[in-house]
Amino acid sequence: MSNNSKETMGDKFTKAEVLIEALPYIRDFNGKIVVVKYGGSAMLDRHLEESMMKDVALLKLIGMKPVIVHGGGKEISKWVSLSGKEAKFVEGFRVTDGETMEIAEMVLNKVNKHLVAMIEGLGVKAAGISGKDGATITVDKKVVNGQDIGFVGQIKNVDTELIETLLVNDFIPVIAPIGLDDNYDTYNINADDAACAVAEALGAEKLAFMTDIEGVCRDPQDKSTLISALTLKEAYQMIEDGYIGGGMLPKLRNCIEAVENGVNRVHILDGRKEHCLLLEFFTKKGIGTAIIGENSSLYSHEKQTAKNKLN
Repeated sequence: MSNNSKETMGDKFTKAEVLIEALPYIRDFNGKIVVVKYGGSAMLDRHLEESMMKDVALLKLIGMKPVIVHGGGKEISKWVSLSGKEAKFVEGFRVTDGETMEIAEMVLNKVNKHLVAMIEGLGVKAAGISGKDGATITVDKKVVNGQDIGFVGQIKNVDTELIETLLVNDFIPVIAPIGLDDNYDTYNINADDAACAVAEALGAEKLAFMTDIEGVCRDPQDKSTLISALTLKEAYQMIEDGYIGGGMLPKLRNCIEAVENGVNRVHILDGRKEHCLLLEFFTKKGIGTAIIGENSSLYSHEKQTAKNKLN
C-alpha cells in the first residue's frame, strides 16, 4: 500500500471537523420535511445519480423527511423522437397530444421506479407514486398565450394525505409529475411546478432544486459572482434590474412563490456537483443559492451568530 492511500491524522481531524460543523444543522432539521426536485443532467449520469440518492438516503437516516419530485424531460424527448414524432414546445412547455402523454407517463413511471430501486438498495424504504395516486395532484388544462398545448396541467390542488401516510410509515415518497383533471384524464405537469406545489402543501422546511447551473449569479458569465443567499426583496430587485433571464427567470419566480406560500427556504443547487445537497444543507458557506423569506425563522446556530454580532 502506498503512502498516498493512507489516511493521515490530519485527514481524520478534517472529517471530525466536518461532522462537528454539521451538528447544529442536523439538530435544526430533525423531523423536518424537505422536498427535492430532481432533474437535469444529474439524471443522465449514473455516478451523479448514485451520489444524489445517497444524499437523500442520508437525510432520511439522520432524521429528516425527504420527498423527491422528479422530472424526465430529456428522456421523454428521446422516446418521442424514437416513436417518429417531433418534440414541440411553446414557451418551454411540451406540446402534449394523447400519444405524447402516453409516452411521457411510460417514461416517468420508468424513471420513478428506477429511483425507488436505487434508494431501496441503500437500505432505506421508498415508494413511488404519481400525482394520479390518491388524486394527490389535480389540475386544470394549461393554456399558454391562448394556445391549447394538449394534456399539460396547471396545478389546482395537492392532497397530501397519501404523501403524509408514506412519511409517517417511514418511506421516502418519490413523485412523478402527472396529475388528473376533473374528468380523470391524465396530464403532464412541469416538474418544477409540481415540486413547488408539493412543498407548499406540506409546509416543507426546505425545497431544493437540482439544476445545471451553480445558482443565482450577479453575472451569469462569472461563477465567482454566485450569491449564497437572497431575501425575497433582493430576489425581486434582481429580476427588476434585469440580472435574471432565460430559464432561471421562471425557476426564481417559482422559488419566490414557494417562500411566499410558507416554505422556509428554497435552494437552487448545481446537480452536476457530487453531494451538493449535503454541502448546501450542512456547511456554513453552502454551495448554491438560498432564497429566504423576510420573516423566515432563523435556525439555532444562526440566532447564536446574530447574537454574537450584537455583542
